[in-house]
Amino acid sequence: MLGLDSVVSEAEARQLNPVVLAFVGDAVYSLYVRKRLALSGGGSAADFQRAAAKIVSAEGQSAFLAIVEPLFTETEMEIYKRGRNAKKATKSKNASAAAYNRSTGFEAVIGYLHLTGQVSRLNELFALADDSLFQGIKAASAYKPVR
Repeated sequence: MLGLDSVVSEAEARQLNPVVLAFVGDAVYSLYVRKRLALSGGGSAADFQRAAAKIVSAEGQSAFLAIVEPLFTETEMEIYKRGRNAKKATKSKNASAAAYNRSTGFEAVIGYLHLTGQVSRLNELFALADDSLFQGIKAASAYKPVR
């Protein structure tokens, strides 16, 4: 039975379309961000949603990528480039094409790591987000969007 902890071999994961890896990676990263916000302190669901949207946006992912990309292994860099350069069926409505392409590459790496069961590596990369992306957002209730 396929469960949340099911893994595939690295060879199987490499055979997946990088946009499919990004599809999985987007969900994994979004869940990480939502969990981090929910456990950060008080706030309403709407506050959490606004904060999460900022962090998981293509621009937000692009900012995080600038921190983690230099730490990518050779395999992760290969997956990133495949995702970044992949032909996508949709275009971003709110980000530049370059930021959207970078975020797809980032999500592909996250999806690859998740599907291959490399949880410790995901935690290692996500730990870098604590000081960078969440700085100033101690709790979602402290986040006030610019209107």
